[in-house]
Amino acid sequence: ESDTASELSFQFQRHKKTPSIGSHSSDMASVSSVSGSVLSVYSGDFGSVDAQGTVEFALDYDEKNREFQVHVSQCKDLAVVDEKKGRSDPYVKTYLLPDKARMGKRKTSVKKRTVNPIYNEVLRYKIEKMVLLIQKLNLSVWHNDPLGRNSFLGEIEIDLASWDWSNRKLNWYPLKPRSLSAVNGADHRGVMSLSIKYVPPGSLGPKNPPSGEVHIWVKDVKDLLQLRPSGVDSFVKCYVLPDTSKKSYQKTRVIKRDTNPVFNHTIVYDGFHTEDLKDACVELTVWDHEKLTNHFLGGIRLGLGTGLSYGIAVDWMDSTQEEVAFWQEMMLAANEWIEGLLPLRSL
Repeated sequence: ESDTASELSFQFQRHKKTPSIGSHSSDMASVSSVSGSVLSVYSGDFGSVDAQGTVEFALDYDEKNREFQVHVSQCKDLAVVDEKKGRSDPYVKTYLLPDKARMGKRKTSVKKRTVNPIYNEVLRYKIEKMVLLIQKLNLSVWHNDPLGRNSFLGEIEIDLASWDWSNRKLNWYPLKPRSLSAVNGADHRGVMSLSIKYVPPGSLGPKNPPSGEVHIWVKDVKDLLQLRPSGVDSFVKCYVLPDTSKKSYQKTRVIKRDTNPVFNHTIVYDGFHTEDLKDACVELTVWDHEKLTNHFLGGIRLGLGTGLSYGIAVDWMDSTQEEVAFWQEMMLAANEWIEGLLPLRSL
């Protein structure tokens, strides 16, 4: 079932304030401004076809003119919107997120009656490089309808903070379906598939196990941010907070060049008492592996989300409703694997 089983002892430091990793505080202001903007990217979409095909483009920053340039070359094998007439009239649209309103959208011309349109157009944004590096580029392909009922054909999202600017060549990228969390207005970072299980002390026989165990089986992640043309080199880190010591730290191997990595990695933490479950939080974070510094891609926190741990207010007890429900299900169903599919978020 799993590729690596790592055993590791885990003792809570009761009533001792332990800082969380980088003690992050959640910045609500930025989340709400993102949700307001991303939602309208998808307005005016009536026809629904499955995303398919690829898009070829290159990115460049012109230092002299302080201009970000998206060179849209062509698309291949787009979905057919009008089955009766067997046609699509596609165009490409770009936004810089999270603040799409300020930078505005850019569009190519519409190519009629083709699923393999050739554009060779440059979409330009006057923007300082420092500002550009905190944006994501959202590039989507749409069928143009004379009545304004445009149909979404696929998209790709690129994190410009970690883009390799020495690469100015045209590259092909697969068009992805609309990310659910983008439609819901969240900041889309991918979705983790995992299972968790709580084994209470003595539940498998006398003194077996001697202390309670939490098993975490990290299966895979779908739809990570595309950081380079080749994808992303990712791994998952795990801590059981409030313990941020080496004892608590576990990580998976690195999966290279894949925005849909399969980890199949099981981690076992022992030393749990059943009442610890309400004060503990399993933090799983996904990172892009780079030589000098790893780049944070997104994470989840499994716990009761009460804001408190052993009576102390902590910013990492901030689980979402979905994460809380998943943890509660595990607490109620001893010795059973609980399966979950949870969106990664900024922590």
